[in-house]
This record gives sequence, C-alpha cells and structure tokens, in this order.
Amino acid sequence: MFDLSATIQDLAIRLPVFLLALTIHELAHGWSADRLGDPTARMHGRLTFNPAAHLDIIGTIAIVLIGFGWAKPVPVDARYFRRPRRDMVLVSAAGPISNLVLAAMMAFLYRSVPWGSFGMEAAWIIIPIRAMIRTAVWVNVLLAVFNLLPIPPLDCSRVVSGLLPLRQAITYNQLEPYGFIIIFVLFFTGIMDPIFGPAVRTVTLALFQMWG
Repeated sequence: MFDLSATIQDLAIRLPVFLLALTIHELAHGWSADRLGDPTARMHGRLTFNPAAHLDIIGTIAIVLIGFGWAKPVPVDARYFRRPRRDMVLVSAAGPISNLVLAAMMAFLYRSVPWGSFGMEAAWIIIPIRAMIRTAVWVNVLLAVFNLLPIPPLDCSRVVSGLLPLRQAITYNQLEPYGFIIIFVLFFTGIMDPIFGPAVRTVTLALFQMWG
C-alpha cells in the first residue's frame, strides 16, 4: 500500500543528500581542471557549491522517481592541459575521490556525534538529521562505485583511456555512444547485482567501522 507520508519523508532526506553529492562530484571535476590550466568550468560558472549550477532536470526527476540521478557534466577542454592524457586522468578521478572523501567525513560525523545526549525533546530534528547523514554515506559511496565502472562515459573510463596506449584508447573510446545502453543492460538484467551491490555495502560498512 502506497504511504504518501513515508514517501515524502524519504524524499526529504534523499533529495538534498543526492544534490550535495552530485554538486561535490562535479565541482571536484571543475576545480581540478581549473588547477591544471583549463578555465572552462570557471567561465561557465561551475566552480560553485550552488546545486542549481550543476543540476540536470531529467537527472533530478530520476532521483525523485527511481532513487538515482545525475548532474550536468562539467565542461572540460583538454587543449588547455600541458599533458592532456595525464591531466584528464586526474580530472576524471577527482569526482569519485571527492565522493569517497565526503562519505568518510559523513561516517565520521555519524559515529562522533553523541546523538543520545540531545534528549527526547529534540528527537523531531535529531532523527532526520541522523538519517540524512547516514544516507549521505551510502549515496556518496554509491556514486563513487558507480563511476568506477570502466564503461564510457563514466569517470573510470577516462582513467582507463588515459592509461591505455593511444591506439587502444581510441578504440576503447568508441564505445562511448553505446555506454548508457551497456549500463542499462548490465543493471536491468541483473548481471551487475553480484558485484555492484556488495561493493557498495562493503565500502559503506568499512567507512562506518573505520571510525569505531
């Protein structure tokens, strides 16, 4: 039976967490590219913590409807880089790394705050905040692990492309137009279930256990 109240509560926790995670992910790409000499993201107003600058309308609707979404990719122009292939690897890796760092920070916060000391009178605000922080760990790990799939155009594919010999990299990159079809097939046929789900759970649990 559909529970509207529970759905609204879940969305009120999940949507802000996803927006923060996606914003940090794209900001990390833009910031690293800017540091390596590419001002494109800065010129497009993408070096900001404002989620509105990074939102993709369809991706945001997907968060609401299916519980997973995406942001607008940060524009990167490798012609500005001194070492284009190496620097693209660094820019691409920055996104998943930023999500793992944020997940670790949220796990530390979750473990460190003495939640029980606030008393029952504060439960109305403490319970959703605690749930939001816990969800933030899972969401950031989810985004990081998802982007570590070596399927173009996900972040890991840029890393793989930069490490391959040039000829093999060109062939590999030709998969990009079919990347999302491949991802769709892998997930909706359940092929990825034995790998993806356990990976997310293992990393999430490790981050919580890391802080005791």
